[in-house]
Amino acid sequence: MDHQLFAKKIGLIFKNKKLLAEVFTHRSYLNEHPELKIQSNERLEFLGDSVLSFVVSEYFFTTKKKASEGEMTNFRSQAVRTETLAKAASKLELAKFLLLSKGEEESGGRENPTLLANVFEALVAAIFLEKGIEIAKKFIYQNLLFDFDELTKGEEIIDFKSQLQKTVQQKSHLSPTYKLISTAGPDHNKTFTVGAYLQDKLLGKGKGKSKQQAEQKAAFEALKNLTPH
Repeated sequence: MDHQLFAKKIGLIFKNKKLLAEVFTHRSYLNEHPELKIQSNERLEFLGDSVLSFVVSEYFFTTKKKASEGEMTNFRSQAVRTETLAKAASKLELAKFLLLSKGEEESGGRENPTLLANVFEALVAAIFLEKGIEIAKKFIYQNLLFDFDELTKGEEIIDFKSQLQKTVQQKSHLSPTYKLISTAGPDHNKTFTVGAYLQDKLLGKGKGKSKQQAEQKAAFEALKNLTPH
């Protein structure tokens, strides 16, 4: 798989070819090819998530001058949610360059939104490590934020996390936090369970195919529990 071909397509040259290969390497592929001296894209995904959050937050802070904290949180959650990142990955045709196991391939891994979103995050991390924050920012602007309206078009997104934050802050001046309780299922079809907490008190739990989805459902349950019947 010529990953440098993809890099040239987006106008970048990677000196660290191993790093670029890791962007597209799913854990399942390494299980079938233990001789390869590379890691899966999971560590890069972790870093890319943080880089994305920072760049997207700064972008909306700068461009939405009159937006409140809750509104900016809503914009950010829409931009970095699994479905939006998966659409951005599809536009870049990242799936063509993925290294998957036969089982993952047969189960439709190349069309899996969570897997595609993970690869997009891993690519952001690799660009950040290879080229620095300004080039990573440029990539995110060009392939996610400038297409923000198009990528989120036709999707009415109710941001229960922002609603919960407003509700909780009005009563206690504190902010809710979210903690991963458990994960279940194979890599290509994981289910995340997340809890919404106020300090150490569990307000609600939610399950989803991504952490963001599970957090939104946990916030929804928390809102129901906090609303008088």
